[in-house]
Amino acid sequence: MAAEIVNPRSETGTEGPTEEPFDPAFALHRGGKMAISATVPLRDKDDLSLAYTPGVAKVCTAIAEQPELVHDYTWKSQVVAVVTDGTAVLGLGDIGPEASLPVMEGKAILFKQFGGVDAVPIALATTDADEIVETVVRLAPSFGGVNLEDISAPRCFEIERKLQERLDIPVFHDDQHGTAIVSLAALRNAAKLTGRTLGDLRAVISGAGAAGVAIAKFLLSAGIGDVAVADRKGIVSSDRTDLTDVKREIAGLTNKAGLSGSLAHALAGADVFIGVSGGTVPEEAVAAMAPNSFVFAMANPNPEVHPDVARKYAAVVATGRSDYPNQINNVLAFPGIFAGALQVRASRITEGMKIAAADAIAGVVGDDLSADCVIPSPFDERVAPAVAAAVAAAARAEGVARR
Repeated sequence: MAAEIVNPRSETGTEGPTEEPFDPAFALHRGGKMAISATVPLRDKDDLSLAYTPGVAKVCTAIAEQPELVHDYTWKSQVVAVVTDGTAVLGLGDIGPEASLPVMEGKAILFKQFGGVDAVPIALATTDADEIVETVVRLAPSFGGVNLEDISAPRCFEIERKLQERLDIPVFHDDQHGTAIVSLAALRNAAKLTGRTLGDLRAVISGAGAAGVAIAKFLLSAGIGDVAVADRKGIVSSDRTDLTDVKREIAGLTNKAGLSGSLAHALAGADVFIGVSGGTVPEEAVAAMAPNSFVFAMANPNPEVHPDVARKYAAVVATGRSDYPNQINNVLAFPGIFAGALQVRASRITEGMKIAAADAIAGVVGDDLSADCVIPSPFDERVAPAVAAAVAAAARAEGVARR
């Protein structure tokens, strides 16, 4: 059945689908959600001669002679490219570059609102990994960082790796690392609340895509006791013959317990469930988890475990939704991470910088720590500055800061 054609403006002049008299989503998006504005005045010919010719020529010449001056005399050090090919957009999947633009605009205004970082949406009309890499490399002189967004796995891993190898600016795939950072922050506080450490925990991750793989690697680097990853066919283990290269790597890094079989089998006695896959986890599998377990069911709009079910058995419940406590929201991470990285002109974002970001997010909760507050609100104004400061300090400590 063909998709219904939506008319953004009805015959009556109201905005929204044809069958609706008014739709606030269409009203908000009309004309886009962002614009570029000048930061200097253009009131008369003197202003014009400074902002453009002939004054601009002096600055151009200086940069040509000392290329590092581009950071001081252009917007480069405070602007991020938000790059997508539209293949894995939110819960919508492969909808193409044009249809992805509303999401990329949204990402850009989150950068500005929460981190004070300018961002430009760039939707590419190619899904070829090498073409994406070459395109971004050619665009890179205009930007201080690259945020890869909504690019499907496994290409996203290759694209991020190749770009970071070729560029001397931070490259960050938020679907991977943003989710992992916020998940670790929530997990640290949940463990603290129940008198445990990460090393005491065995986690099970449902989903072996971009987020699931990144979370697994990140939890291991942070010192979790054990973690197993499951895809649609069950636990990703070295005895399986159907694994991709990425999953084969994960099988070699995870699952010290040597589990095989279904997700439900892995959950028996587990301390942590992390869902980034969709689907539904049977209630009996949640009931079989260890006492004082944690359920982070992050699929949107329908969590893998409904919070009402999870609360029957788990000490801490988190979701990806804003209408339940403990929202695992990437906006807690990426604005502050880029703000800190740009502040010190970091050449890359390291594991240490990401762990510092997670610790900073967790630290903001402070004395408010409770079962319904293991992670701060996205609107907590303390978060981005705390993350930026921690990331900047970690960049200096790890030798990737250039100022």
